[in-house]
Amino acid sequence: MPARPGPQPLSEPSRRGVVAGAVVSAVALCTTATPAAARPLRDTPVPVGMTDAFGTGRPHTADVLAPWGSPLESGVPDWDGTASAGAEQQARQIGTHHSGLQYRPLTPVGRRAERGLLVIGHEYPDETLLFADGGRTSTTPSGHAKALAAVGVTVVEVRRTGDGWRTVLSRHNRRVTGAAPVVFSGPVTAGHPRLRTPHPPRGVLAAGFGGTTPWGTHLVGEENFHRFFGTDHPGWTPDEAQRRYGLNAFGHGHQWHRADERFDLAAHPGEANRYGWVVEIDPMDPAAPPVKRTALGRFGHTGATVTESRGRAVVYSGDDEDGGYLYKFVGAAAWRSLLGRGHSPLDHGTLYVARFEDDGFGRWLPLVHGDGPLTARNGWRDQADVLLRARQAADALRATPLDRPQQTAVHPRTGHRYIALANGTGAGAVAAGCTPDPPGPRPASPWAGNRCGHILRWRETGDDARSGTFRWSFFAWGGYTPHRVAGSSSAAFGSPKGLCFDRGGRLWITTGHTGEDRTALGNNALLLADPATGEVTRVATGPYGAELTGVAGTPDGRTLFVNVQHPGERTPGWGAPTPEDPRAVGNWPDHDPSGRPRSATVALRRRDGGRVTTS
Repeated sequence: MPARPGPQPLSEPSRRGVVAGAVVSAVALCTTATPAAARPLRDTPVPVGMTDAFGTGRPHTADVLAPWGSPLESGVPDWDGTASAGAEQQARQIGTHHSGLQYRPLTPVGRRAERGLLVIGHEYPDETLLFADGGRTSTTPSGHAKALAAVGVTVVEVRRTGDGWRTVLSRHNRRVTGAAPVVFSGPVTAGHPRLRTPHPPRGVLAAGFGGTTPWGTHLVGEENFHRFFGTDHPGWTPDEAQRRYGLNAFGHGHQWHRADERFDLAAHPGEANRYGWVVEIDPMDPAAPPVKRTALGRFGHTGATVTESRGRAVVYSGDDEDGGYLYKFVGAAAWRSLLGRGHSPLDHGTLYVARFEDDGFGRWLPLVHGDGPLTARNGWRDQADVLLRARQAADALRATPLDRPQQTAVHPRTGHRYIALANGTGAGAVAAGCTPDPPGPRPASPWAGNRCGHILRWRETGDDARSGTFRWSFFAWGGYTPHRVAGSSSAAFGSPKGLCFDRGGRLWITTGHTGEDRTALGNNALLLADPATGEVTRVATGPYGAELTGVAGTPDGRTLFVNVQHPGERTPGWGAPTPEDPRAVGNWPDHDPSGRPRSATVALRRRDGGRVTTS
């Protein structure tokens, strides 16, 4: 079997590129402090995790905060362990299945971080854990209302005390649920014919990773929204566009269409077109409605990493499907200028999709109506149609399929861009195991059975994110056997998903494998990589059944927040909870014999009070 390509050394950007090219905004980082020189990894790696705990090494301590069900307002009962709360109460509590994570400091810049806001995305509900009866009432009107209230986004204030970080009741606290009113902006409006239904636009679904904008708002990507739709209408079959977005009659198990007709594909086909967008939220204004920015395209956004290029906003996003694509949005003008004229920087610009060539060269292909095959003659009505069917438009442009593209990140010093690819088979389904199959035909995902995933990096030509070309290379591969790079061994990992750079230029990685190979890989992990050497160190491990997802840090570098998603959930490697025993897989973080597992955020700190993100 041919050897897998190893990481390649970075080269520093030229002086001309730094002066004339991209401005890598601090909003692309885990922390918002000024970039500083990276230091070597020094802590002893944490061993593979095999317990129902969030495992850290001796230098670190971890505070659990913001678990599912915690109250956000006064007068809301606290979590009682039974999951008996109804929809009204759940809509005033922290949601479930924590995914994307962003931190908004409230402490003045330059001071030690003591207060801030966490913006947490909630990807989907697990009915067995969400309901006291194990999900038997999930398709009743009241059960469905609770499921809608459990997903979306939470904004919650956190404060650092002598006992660690804690959530607090605050005027900033807010829920954006699957039933919240939303606004559409950009080329695709709420009144577009393909979005029309009898129901008003509402709801943020499948909230995954996102990013922070230079103007202070937060972005959340709607990821695998297709799983919530279905129909029992006899003889219904999906059309080509619906098939391309994974929509089918069964609804991937959630069966929401049986409780709410707006999720019935036969009755209201336009409803599904209202999802799959990037949503902009202002955490400082609880009254501001979420805005779906349609110029960024409709697909399974696993993130929306924001940076700048000569004043223009640039947003990178992956499409979470086996064979999905990497996209880039470039603003039409400087974002300050657009805001000054009353326009959103995310409504005016061009969406591109990436093509990776075999020789390490790449191109950005514009998804613009009238360009190339995207013409009226070929069935493309207008620019709104191109954005609504972005996957099909990318197909027509012959973009390069990738192995489940996840979060992207931008190096604060070199300008290199990175993307995590979770796994893939080349056949549209994720297989068990981590042993790679023989090479396949795709240049950036060269294994027909790349079951543990890998990380790519690329560099825009001229260090300018507006460029139409780039150079790419492999950075790290998941799998059993650590390869060696520059004399340093790398920790084995599977299915990288979350990426984030700290201010020293080191890459934090979170993983989300499903446990088929748990003997070798253990529980999912938080990893730290040195881009210059390729060394990867395991810093923490998650509990049974959980993915470690979003990562965010405080500006002073002393706290790293990490999301723990769906501990104790059904997975191939860990088993499944049951209505009779919701603790069958695990019971983190409370370990309450009468309770159940809960997604939560962990605040990772050094015991000596030093910086976590610049050690």
